[in-house]
Amino acid sequence: MDRSHGDRSRTDRSHWDRWTRYRFRSVWDLDAPPARVYGVLERTDAYPCWWPQVRGVRPIDGRSSTLFIRSVLPYEIRVTVTELLRDPDRGLLEAALHGDIEGWARWTVRAHWGRDGYGTRALYEQEVEVRSPLLRRLAVPARPAFRLNHALMMRAGRRALATRLGASSEAV
Repeated sequence: MDRSHGDRSRTDRSHWDRWTRYRFRSVWDLDAPPARVYGVLERTDAYPCWWPQVRGVRPIDGRSSTLFIRSVLPYEIRVTVTELLRDPDRGLLEAALHGDIEGWARWTVRAHWGRDGYGTRALYEQEVEVRSPLLRRLAVPARPAFRLNHALMMRAGRRALATRLGASSEAV
């Protein structure tokens, strides 16, 4: 009987963990050369200059910074971003994320032939687990709001990057 209770507890925990994990994917098509797009994306220290939801960046060392992010919801996420991979030849940027969210994020920047000719497709992928106690407590009831909040942040980021590059953009 105790064994059954132990198994149920583990199952309940894994069921709960499912609600605190997120996988995001955004595709940004931009009318600018890949090297130019990559050059802007690799400078996380400059994100607050163009991405409105990235409210601040505090450098830690040559590979890490703490970002302060707030989109529509009245909560600021604090996350330390540590560079894992910077490969301009392959158009890859990867980072580990620690803080209110933990996991990883990756930009893949490639040439793309779009509606308006030659440009760039920037693919953003992220897998994270919510670590903030408040966000974990809200994991189930607020999950749709969290996902919408992220989508709105990415939409605003795409528009802001296109403006910074002096190019129009479209989301896929």
